Amino acid sequence: MLELTMAAVSAADEGATAGMLMADAPSEPGAVLRVGRDRSVCRLATPDDWLFVSRVHLEFQCAADGSWHVTWLRGSQADPSSEVRLTVAGQVQPIGYGQTVSLPRGGSGEIVVHDRTAPRSVNVGFYHEG
Repeated sequence: MLELTMAAVSAADEGATAGMLMADAPSEPGAVLRVGRDRSVCRLATPDDWLFVSRVHLEFQCAADGSWHVTWLRGSQADPSSEVRLTVAGQVQPIGYGQTVSLPRGGSGEIVVHDRTAPRSVNVGFYHEG
Protein backbone atom coordinates (compact mmCIF):
# COMPACT_ATOMS: atom_id res chain seq x y z
CA MET A 1 0.00 0.00 0.00
CA LEU A 2 1.20 3.50 -0.84
CA GLU A 3 -0.38 6.35 1.09
CA LEU A 4 -0.05 9.97 -0.03
CA THR A 5 -0.96 13.25 1.66
CA MET A 6 -0.76 16.54 -0.18
CA ALA A 7 -0.85 20.15 0.93
CA ALA A 8 -0.65 23.21 -1.31
CA VAL A 9 1.37 25.77 0.66
CA SER A 10 1.84 29.49 -0.05
CA ALA A 11 3.87 31.98 1.98
CA ALA A 12 0.68 33.13 3.73
CA ASP A 13 -0.18 29.73 5.16
CA GLU A 14 3.17 27.95 5.54
CA GLY A 15 3.00 25.31 8.25
CA ALA A 16 -0.78 24.96 8.00
CA THR A 17 -2.28 21.54 7.40
CA ALA A 18 -5.82 22.66 6.60
CA GLY A 19 -6.98 21.47 3.21
CA MET A 20 -4.69 18.45 3.20
CA LEU A 21 -5.73 15.83 0.65
CA MET A 22 -5.13 12.09 0.94
CA ALA A 23 -5.00 9.17 -1.49
CA ASP A 24 -3.81 5.58 -1.38
CA ALA A 25 -3.41 2.58 -3.64
CA PRO A 26 -2.60 -1.09 -3.05
CA SER A 27 0.90 -2.29 -3.95
CA GLU A 28 -0.33 -4.20 -7.00
CA PRO A 29 1.59 -4.17 -10.30
CA GLY A 30 0.37 -1.33 -12.52
CA ALA A 31 -1.34 0.66 -9.75
CA VAL A 32 -0.92 4.40 -10.35
CA LEU A 33 -1.47 7.61 -8.35
CA ARG A 34 -1.02 11.00 -10.02
CA VAL A 35 -0.52 14.55 -8.73
CA GLY A 36 -1.22 17.62 -10.89
CA ARG A 37 -3.79 20.21 -11.96
CA ASP A 38 -5.97 17.89 -14.10
CA ARG A 39 -8.67 16.59 -11.75
CA SER A 40 -9.88 14.07 -14.36
CA VAL A 41 -6.70 11.96 -14.08
CA CYS A 42 -5.04 13.10 -10.83
CA ARG A 43 -6.16 11.69 -7.46
CA LEU A 44 -4.43 14.65 -5.79
CA ALA A 45 -5.15 17.93 -7.58
CA THR A 46 -3.52 21.31 -7.00
CA PRO A 47 -5.19 24.71 -7.48
CA ASP A 48 -5.99 25.34 -11.16
CA ASP A 49 -4.07 28.62 -11.26
CA TRP A 50 -0.82 27.11 -9.90
CA LEU A 51 0.76 26.89 -13.35
CA PHE A 52 4.15 25.82 -11.98
CA VAL A 53 2.48 22.41 -11.61
CA SER A 54 1.80 20.52 -14.84
CA ARG A 55 -1.58 19.04 -15.67
CA VAL A 56 -0.03 15.72 -14.60
CA HIS A 57 3.16 16.53 -12.70
CA LEU A 58 4.07 13.48 -10.58
CA GLU A 59 3.18 9.87 -11.29
CA PHE A 60 3.57 7.18 -8.64
CA GLN A 61 3.56 3.70 -10.15
CA CYS A 62 3.77 0.22 -8.65
CA ALA A 63 6.22 -2.17 -10.31
CA ALA A 64 5.78 -5.93 -10.82
CA ASP A 65 7.61 -6.68 -7.53
CA GLY A 66 5.31 -4.42 -5.47
CA SER A 67 7.84 -1.61 -5.15
CA TRP A 68 6.84 1.97 -5.94
CA HIS A 69 8.60 4.68 -7.90
CA VAL A 70 7.78 8.28 -8.72
CA THR A 71 8.35 10.07 -12.03
CA TRP A 72 8.40 13.82 -12.61
CA LEU A 73 6.61 13.72 -15.95
CA ARG A 74 7.82 16.05 -18.68
CA GLY A 75 5.20 18.68 -19.46
CA SER A 76 4.61 20.93 -22.46
CA GLN A 77 7.46 23.30 -21.55
CA ALA A 78 11.11 22.52 -22.31
CA ASP A 79 12.21 24.32 -19.13
CA PRO A 80 9.96 23.70 -16.10
CA SER A 81 8.91 26.54 -13.77
CA SER A 82 9.35 24.32 -10.72
CA GLU A 83 11.92 22.21 -8.90
CA VAL A 84 11.19 18.84 -7.31
CA ARG A 85 13.00 17.43 -4.27
CA LEU A 86 12.68 14.11 -2.47
CA THR A 87 13.43 13.84 1.24
CA VAL A 88 13.88 10.41 2.86
CA ALA A 89 15.45 9.86 6.30
CA GLY A 90 16.71 13.44 6.38
CA GLN A 91 18.48 13.09 3.02
CA VAL A 92 17.35 15.53 0.31
CA GLN A 93 17.85 14.74 -3.35
CA PRO A 94 16.63 16.63 -6.40
CA ILE A 95 14.48 14.78 -8.91
CA GLY A 96 15.34 15.78 -12.46
CA TYR A 97 12.76 16.78 -15.06
CA GLY A 98 11.56 13.50 -16.56
CA GLN A 99 13.46 11.39 -14.00
CA THR A 100 12.13 8.33 -12.13
CA VAL A 101 13.18 7.59 -8.53
CA SER A 102 12.41 4.51 -6.41
CA LEU A 103 10.66 4.94 -3.07
CA PRO A 104 11.92 2.97 -0.05
CA ARG A 105 9.86 -0.03 1.06
CA GLY A 106 8.52 0.33 4.56
CA GLY A 107 9.56 3.95 4.55
CA SER A 108 8.18 7.42 4.44
CA GLY A 109 9.28 10.77 3.13
CA GLU A 110 8.21 13.86 1.27
CA ILE A 111 8.33 15.15 -2.27
CA VAL A 112 8.16 18.93 -2.59
CA VAL A 113 7.38 20.76 -5.82
CA HIS A 114 8.75 24.33 -5.46
CA ASP A 115 7.56 27.22 -7.61
CA ARG A 116 10.64 28.96 -9.05
CA THR A 117 8.81 32.29 -9.32
CA ALA A 118 6.84 32.62 -6.06
CA PRO A 119 6.97 31.34 -2.45
CA ARG A 120 4.62 28.41 -3.10
CA SER A 121 5.01 24.67 -2.97
CA VAL A 122 3.10 21.43 -3.23
CA ASN A 123 4.16 19.07 -0.43
CA VAL A 124 3.40 15.38 -0.99
CA GLY A 125 4.12 13.11 1.95
CA PHE A 126 4.27 9.36 1.32
CA TYR A 127 4.30 6.16 3.30
CA HIS A 128 5.09 2.89 1.53
CA GLU A 129 4.12 -0.10 3.63
CA GLY A 130 6.79 -2.79 3.58
